[in-house]
Amino acid sequence: MTDRVLRLLRTRPELAALAAFPFDFDVDRAYHVEDVQLASGASLEPIAGDDTGGTYFLCGGTAVLHASSEGDAVLIADSVSEALEMLVRLPWYCENISGDLDEEQLRAAVEAGDAEAREEFAPELDAHRAALLTGLGLPDRPLTELAALMEAAVDRTEPDHLLLNSTELCAYRLTDESRRRPLRDVVLGPGRAVLAGVRAGGPGAYDEALADPVLRAGVIHAARYDRRDGDLPLLRLLLERETSERTEWYTERRIAAMLVALRGEEEDLPLVRAATDGQAAGAEGARDWARAMDADRCGRDPEAESEFTWIELARRQGRTEHARVALIRLLDDTGPDAERLGRLSEAFERLGDHAQAARAQFFFLSLQDTDRDRAAAACDLARLERRKGDRAAARRALERARAAVATVPQWHRHGLGRLITEQQLELALAAAEAGDAPQAREAMALGRELLSTIAAQHAKALSELSTRAKWAVAALGRDQG
Repeated sequence: MTDRVLRLLRTRPELAALAAFPFDFDVDRAYHVEDVQLASGASLEPIAGDDTGGTYFLCGGTAVLHASSEGDAVLIADSVSEALEMLVRLPWYCENISGDLDEEQLRAAVEAGDAEAREEFAPELDAHRAALLTGLGLPDRPLTELAALMEAAVDRTEPDHLLLNSTELCAYRLTDESRRRPLRDVVLGPGRAVLAGVRAGGPGAYDEALADPVLRAGVIHAARYDRRDGDLPLLRLLLERETSERTEWYTERRIAAMLVALRGEEEDLPLVRAATDGQAAGAEGARDWARAMDADRCGRDPEAESEFTWIELARRQGRTEHARVALIRLLDDTGPDAERLGRLSEAFERLGDHAQAARAQFFFLSLQDTDRDRAAAACDLARLERRKGDRAAARRALERARAAVATVPQWHRHGLGRLITEQQLELALAAAEAGDAPQAREAMALGRELLSTIAAQHAKALSELSTRAKWAVAALGRDQG
């Protein structure tokens, strides 16, 4: 359903004219300087523009985001009605508007801006404001409430309203970068709360700290950065649970072992040895191991921890958009660093964001030094491009892979042969399932040629995939007939 105020502006030209001037919300300029999208995949509709080339967007059908023509974007309100109230009563030409001001100070700031506006470009400002507020049926709430709503919206820009350039998939900057909450604080929040409950002796706090492996991970990280003498009993229980369950995430088990071993208690040595697969020999050896690990992981400074740690914890906590935003920001800031680009591509793929994974992989491929590495990286790129739905890009990546192996001796007898053939067959299958007969047949023909070239054991391993692709492509001919 269209927002009431937006509907009025679209159907009442006199109100639209007042919103456009002097309040710079012009529904006749509902377009942006480039194609954009939300990283979350939520709907995005341009609804108005300003006279600097900026655009107001409706996000998910309700919230209002403003994007400048210079690459900044910020959420300004939860509805068009709220956005217009802010723009009319706290207009753009007023300086130093903030939630730190009281009602009297805000009114003084608005009046100072209004006085200048009346003199320079809007002599009938007061009449225009009154007519627009009345015509749109906007409330007359305290300015402090409006300013607080505005700042709260700014703080909610990320993670759900991150704006991307649709072509390059790079993110717009936050208008005020200082307002971004560090991801580590987001993901450590639940663990810190449970840890505080344990320390306060809250009923059931120990059970809560131990039961869920994801929450337990947060508690371990929280205890690592906020160390207290009385935490040893909890640390022992955490380490016992991590050691007995042996989840796929071993990092927290080693951190818990480190925190216990740092206390240097002889009775903890068997538990520490079990958790570290016997790395620590003797109480003093265990303490030396723990000190070395503590120094290597930068001790008690959470800012020194790799951002990938918090990204992975966010993913495990189900905070998909938090993880996605952090990864996109990292990728945008990453230069020619092959190791980091490889990690980013893998992290995006774990998140299910194949488009961003392909972007990272494309840059990773460009940094490979040998033909063998280039071929392997191109195959990975082909897989990601296919999974994001761009079969043409997948085809180009496979062409790069085949070109690279031309100089690799006996490539078809080794893993590269299987890797390239597998991706060729997957592309044929994807094209057939999409009904793209020309691409499906071309890809299948190349797949057959590769199957006849690679080592017999690799061809046998791909027989099931080959059969599925063959019948899917053959079915295209029957359907067309």
